[in-house]
Amino acid sequence: MAVKSITLILLGLIITFQASMAQENKRIIKVLSFNILHGATTKGDFDLDAIAKVIIEADPDFVALQEVDYLTNRAKKFDLVTELGWRTKMSPLFGRAMPYDEGEYGEGILSKYTFLHTRNIPLPFTPGDEPRAALEITTVLPSKDTISFIGTHLDHLKDETNRIMQSKHLNAVFSSNSHPTILAGDLNAEPNSETIKILENTWTASYKMDQLAYTYPSENPVKKIDYVMFYPKNRWKVLKTEVIQDPIASDHCAYLVTLELLEK
Repeated sequence: MAVKSITLILLGLIITFQASMAQENKRIIKVLSFNILHGATTKGDFDLDAIAKVIIEADPDFVALQEVDYLTNRAKKFDLVTELGWRTKMSPLFGRAMPYDEGEYGEGILSKYTFLHTRNIPLPFTPGDEPRAALEITTVLPSKDTISFIGTHLDHLKDETNRIMQSKHLNAVFSSNSHPTILAGDLNAEPNSETIKILENTWTASYKMDQLAYTYPSENPVKKIDYVMFYPKNRWKVLKTEVIQDPIASDHCAYLVTLELLEK
């Protein structure tokens, strides 16, 4: 009986180990895009814990943050992405788009994994309008695969001129990436707009037109402007998409996408 019991225990351990390895080898990652309204909530009370709560409950591997302040007066001189990194236990990175309010304003990334390489790419814009940027990290997954992840925030004006320039620049810069790449952010453009059509010449979007879920405004979403896209198409599979509607944490819903990295 003792030998049988030991055999059963060993068999159980083997099955558990194999299941764990199978899950790891699936290369499944969760990506969150979240415009955080420069740290303010829709109540205007500057509650970073409310923002962190959305991220923690989503449990993403990577987060693209937009409207991120760094040491500005309006953000009480906080380094927002670092503060959120502490709260979520993720590695933080800030990329400046422009100086603002005695500090800086731009993009943020949170990652469960450390960075092999980072770069911050200024995007083109009409002089006098607001500058924008694309922040990229390159990292290695537990499956030993190297990928790149980009967070960006395109121009907000009604006229598409800046967004069209910016989307073309994103395609030109990042389509030469040697690793599978994810692009996430507030693109300030709806599906079928010229901006999104240009991006979809290079990137594959995670949404489906017949299952469109709106992301803005968070209290009562009526349009989709937040996205997760990927490149190349044959390396990624969309497993699940979810709009996280928290009407207090930000004026945008967070957009969560679960992806599987496929074999070459």
